Order: sequence, then structure tokens, then C-alpha cells
Amino acid sequence: MGGLEAFELILLAAWSFTVALVGGVSGFVLGNLRLPVVVALASSPAAGAGSNVVISGIAAFAASLTHWRAGRIDWRLLSWLAPTSLAGGIVGGMISGALPSRMLLLAIGLAVLYGAVEVTRGAARPERAKRRSRPRAVANAALIGFGIGVLGGMVGLILGTLRLPALMRWVGTGATEAVGTNTAAGAIVAVGGLIGHATTGIDWALVAVGGAASVPGALLGARMVGRLSERQLLRAIAIVCTIAGLSMLVAAIVDG
Repeated sequence: MGGLEAFELILLAAWSFTVALVGGVSGFVLGNLRLPVVVALASSPAAGAGSNVVISGIAAFAASLTHWRAGRIDWRLLSWLAPTSLAGGIVGGMISGALPSRMLLLAIGLAVLYGAVEVTRGAARPERAKRRSRPRAVANAALIGFGIGVLGGMVGLILGTLRLPALMRWVGTGATEAVGTNTAAGAIVAVGGLIGHATTGIDWALVAVGGAASVPGALLGARMVGRLSERQLLRAIAIVCTIAGLSMLVAAIVDG
């Protein structure tokens, strides 16, 4: 980092706080929105990716504490979702060169936008959420965790924006519970990302600034969840899914 180091770190802190605030409300880590800034400031793209994963984990962990205290985490679902997500991430990392990243980002971006449509429909009729039997819900959660873990491992993202709508659609999880459980899953998956990126290097100065700024944003955002009605929360999730999906499409288009 050069002569504008102080300005750059202030920019990183401000953006990390904003991303964590929005993520805390919607139940997403939103690492894809923070990634370009972190990579631009990092010593290398690989170190930037690793640093971003660690910052995402810090933000998700902070928000998860609030969700845990508020009773928004389904621990039984998480016990199936998190391990399969980690396993999927490992598999995805191993086959990351099998498909072009542009193709994957396009597919994931479209899937996230479709998730936004589904969530919007739920906001229009939140009373119609379809609950699954417990065995079916657990099985679906395990499959969702593994499948999205593979995709995330292939593109280097946690993909909470894809996981949360899937939990609501295929597991029948309510909005507030989905927010808390998805955030906790993101924190656990980020640990796997940290391990995976350890060999590529991590810029700990960026982690310190971005992580410190993310904690208050994540805590504040997570506390706002309890003040929103089911309909308002679903609309917030849909808006963030739309922004995240469009950002992935843009990244796929400009990816060289």
C-alpha cells in the first residue's frame, strides 16, 4: 500500500462496516461485495481473497452471537448444514478449475436473483411458508449445504445469498430463523476458508481494520432483525439478494 494508506484503510473500514450492517440485517456475509475493495488493497489477489474470507468470518461470528441470544438459530439444522457445507467447500476447491469462473458466477448470479423472486413472493404472502417434516428438513439442509458448498468452493465465496433462500424454500425455515442459522453457517464455513487460504497468505493488517469495523456493523444489523416484521424482513432479504445477484453477474461479465 502506498501514500494513501490511511485513506485506503479508512475506506476499507467504512465499507466493511456498511457491508456487515446490511449483512447482519439480512443474514448474509456479503463477501462478494467487500472482495473488490480488499483485493485492491492487498499485497496480492490471493492474499486479498484470504483476508476477505477472514473478515467475513469475523462479521458472521459477531452477528451470530446476537442471533444466538435472540433464539434465531436452529442448532439441529445447523449441525447438518455446516459440516456438509465444509465438505462441499473442500470438494469445490479441489475441482475449482473444472469449469470457467465466469460460467459459474453467471449461473450463481441468476440463481440468487431467482431466490430474490421467491423471497419477494414470500413477502407478499408470508403466512404460506411450507413447513417440511423434520427428517425431510434435515435431509434437505444437508444437501443444500453440500451443493452450495461445492459452488462456493469453486468460486471462493461463502454464498449465503444462495443458501438462505434455499433454506426458506426447501427446508421451510421461517425468515428470522433462516437469517440466524444462515449467518452461523457462514461463520463456520469461513473457518474452512481460512484454513484453505492459509498457504496463499493473508494480509493481517487488512483483517484487523476490516474485522474491527465489521463487528459493530454486524452487531447493529443483527439487532435490527428483531425490530422488523416478517414482511419487512423478507423484503430486506429480497433487496439484498437482488443487489448481490446483480453484482455477481457484473463480475462474471467483466471477469477476464
